[in-house]
Amino acid sequence: MCPISELRQQFPIFNTSNNEELFIYLDSGATSQKPRQVIEAVDSFYREQNANVHRGLHTLSAQATSAFELAREKVANLLNVHSKEVVWTSGATDSINIIANGIKAQLNQGDVICVSALEHHANIVPWQELCKERGCILKVLPITESGILDIKSSVELICEQKPKIVAISHASNALGNIQPVEKIIEAAHKAAATTVVDGAQAFMHLRPDLRKLDCDFYVFSAHKALGPTGLGVLYGKYDLLNALNPLRFGGEMIKEVSFEHTSFQDAPSKFEAGTPNISAVIGFSAALDFLNSIDHEELQQYEQGLYDYLLTQLRSINGIIIYGDTENNIGTVSFRYKNEHHFDLATFLNGYGIAIRSGHHCTQPLMKSLGIDGTIRVSLAFYNNHDDIDAFIHALKESIDLLEI
Repeated sequence: MCPISELRQQFPIFNTSNNEELFIYLDSGATSQKPRQVIEAVDSFYREQNANVHRGLHTLSAQATSAFELAREKVANLLNVHSKEVVWTSGATDSINIIANGIKAQLNQGDVICVSALEHHANIVPWQELCKERGCILKVLPITESGILDIKSSVELICEQKPKIVAISHASNALGNIQPVEKIIEAAHKAAATTVVDGAQAFMHLRPDLRKLDCDFYVFSAHKALGPTGLGVLYGKYDLLNALNPLRFGGEMIKEVSFEHTSFQDAPSKFEAGTPNISAVIGFSAALDFLNSIDHEELQQYEQGLYDYLLTQLRSINGIIIYGDTENNIGTVSFRYKNEHHFDLATFLNGYGIAIRSGHHCTQPLMKSLGIDGTIRVSLAFYNNHDDIDAFIHALKESIDLLEI
């Protein structure tokens, strides 16, 4: 296993020779940085192995196919599921849309779909559109005033409403809350509901065991877990996957075609029409190797230490208001300073070379529930260190001084 302290140097973007000015990256919730191994894997594929996958009889195609399917096996092993339950998509958003489209024929007018008030728009709008199309009813699992899922009321709502689908994030992208998804899944299954978990923020930090979690579907994006952009994973229990109608049609997913009738392959091919993002899959394979080289327990302890240090430093500044669950968190802090606009503060911070995120973070309903229009979001990863946080706090204090001139 590689020591945490030595990992940062394996990320080229943090090489000071590549950045003449100070560069502090605290925006991993938007996308993670990429280790050298991932960048080299993508480059090597195009230089030495570029070929389409499946059905090709020549050597390059066979090599590409082998590497492509090996990556699927790696994902399956990490999630503790079968490789036939792992579908390549373009991202978590695409995965949720595939599920929503595929399941709509199973829904009837008046059926209930539950989402939590903490969800990213990508885990709200597809279900909202599905409700409009099928005459279903969208119910919202409530949160507390501080932005934490009200688990007692949520379980009661599921029990009362008997929803057909319950969709919830494993961790909030806006606040970093680690959600009590085990309890939600248990309640949903008692109500005979299908569970969909958005793991976009959680996958890299929590490495979930999906057999133990027992959700029906789980989605995430590779780019938030050290991999390339434009690639996602859709996990589904095999029978439930095969019960979905495909969203896209074309090559790869066909069993037999005539002008009178077309039949489809079983999962995962059923949902992988057309040429896939092969280079991204190869790159993500290298990302998974990188993640597997890190002791997971040590990684979580290190990230927790960074998070605790950041919270302590922020709380020492008068006027800082922090939102969300700070006791169960993946390492994301969402805050405001007094009544100052988050955009102004973010603009000043950028001038100091601090990369953070400001706005509603694609969670407008959540922000409305909190009575605000947005926050400053700092999202940590294991390649950050205490120096990053010290530089951020210094820049934040100076930015606050500038705002109050």
